[in-house]
Amino acid sequence: MGLIALILTSPLLLVAAIGIKLMSRGPVFYRATRIGRDRRRSKDRRSARRGWDRRRETGYRGREFTMYKFRTMRVGAGDTGSPITTRNDSRVFPFGAFLRATKIDELPQLFNVLKGDMTLVGPRPEAPEIVRAYYTPADITTLQVSPGVTSPGTIYYYMHYESTIATDAVVDQYVEKLLPAKLALDRVYLRRPTVLYDIRILIRTAAGIVARVAGAKWFPDPPELREASLPRLSSSSTRPAHRS
Repeated sequence: MGLIALILTSPLLLVAAIGIKLMSRGPVFYRATRIGRDRRRSKDRRSARRGWDRRRETGYRGREFTMYKFRTMRVGAGDTGSPITTRNDSRVFPFGAFLRATKIDELPQLFNVLKGDMTLVGPRPEAPEIVRAYYTPADITTLQVSPGVTSPGTIYYYMHYESTIATDAVVDQYVEKLLPAKLALDRVYLRRPTVLYDIRILIRTAAGIVARVAGAKWFPDPPELREASLPRLSSSSTRPAHRS
C-alpha cells in the first residue's frame, strides 16, 4: 500500500522538490531522529539481555530511526529556537509554509513506510528527548507498534491545535497539553486496529487537509475523544491565537 501511495503522489514529490531548490538554498530533504518500534533481535543472548535491561532502565522501548520530510526551514534556522514548529514560525520560508499547510512536506515518509520504519497509520513518532523526558508508562504502549504517517492524534493536532499554539513557551504547551491528548487518542486506536479503521483515518486525514486549506475554521471532535476520556473540545480551540 505504501508503494501505491508513493506512485500516486510522485508528481507532488517532484513539484515539491523542484520548488524547494528554486525557493531556498540547501538540501531538499530534512532528516529527523525519531523513536520507532524496536524489531531487532540479537543472536547473542547476553547482548539481547543487556539491551532489554537498558531499555527497561531508560523507561521506554523502541529504537531510533531517521524520518524523512521535505525541508521547510531556511538552512541553519533549525539549529536555534524551539524544536516544535508553529504555524507562523519565522524560520519557515514561504514555499515551505505552503508545504507544511498542505502536509506535502510529510510525503517523503512514504519512503520510511517502504523501508519498514513506519506504516501509513499508527502512533505518530516523537523525538527521543521527548519520549525519554515526558512519556508516561501508559504512553510507552504506543511504542510497541510501528509508528505511522497519520493517526487519530495526528489529525486532532492538525485540525484543532496546530494553528493556535503560540510561539512563546511552545514546548511547554506541547508537552503539557497537546502531547498527552495526542497519545490518549492514539491509544484508543491501538485497542482495535483494523484495515477498515485505517482506511477511515486516511480519509479523515485527507478531508481535514482539504478543509483547512480551503479555509475552514471549525472541525468536528474526533470520534475517539470520549473513549480517550478527554474534555470536549471547545470551538475556540480552532480559532487562531491572538498575537499582539
